[in-house]
Amino acid sequence: MTRSSLKGPYVDPRVLKKVEGRKPSETGVIKTWSRACQIAPEMVGFTFGVHNGRDHIEVFVTEDMVGHRLGEFALTRKFVRHGGKMQKDLESKQKETEIAAAKAAKGGTDSKK
Repeated sequence: MTRSSLKGPYVDPRVLKKVEGRKPSETGVIKTWSRACQIAPEMVGFTFGVHNGRDHIEVFVTEDMVGHRLGEFALTRKFVRHGGKMQKDLESKQKETEIAAAKAAKGGTDSKK
């Protein structure tokens, strides 16, 4: 459920305090543990180090991110690809076909000269 519009967006006052009166080019990474903090227009251009439970992930804030939460851009789980031996075999075959196609294309361009 979303936050009530009467209350307004939740922006952590500590994060706003770190952003106020500074220029994005002069400040480095601003570390924060406040993943629930919404991105305000004042934060555009800054780089935040958002904590994911283990370390800080650098998030560069753009205009498209305004209204989203900082935690949305610092994932807490590491994705390990699906598959296994069968998936590796499929990927190696695909890579071999790409290499063969590249060699054929390269050989085709040399014969035209």
